[in-house]
Amino acid sequence: MAVPKRRTSKTAKRKRRTHFKISVPGMVECSSCGEMKLSHRVCPSCGAYNGKEVVSK
Repeated sequence: MAVPKRRTSKTAKRKRRTHFKISVPGMVECSSCGEMKLSHRVCPSCGAYNGKEVVSK
């Protein structure tokens, strides 16, 4: 079984982890009210989806 000969240093570990980043969610402008919302979801402020009212507020 493969076992590391030396402990992985903090620098080597951090260099490897530089690509693990939090990504920003895909935000788009609502076509009805103009508020920012997550794409492919009902707008929380006006209740519209794809230009039609889905949820009445």
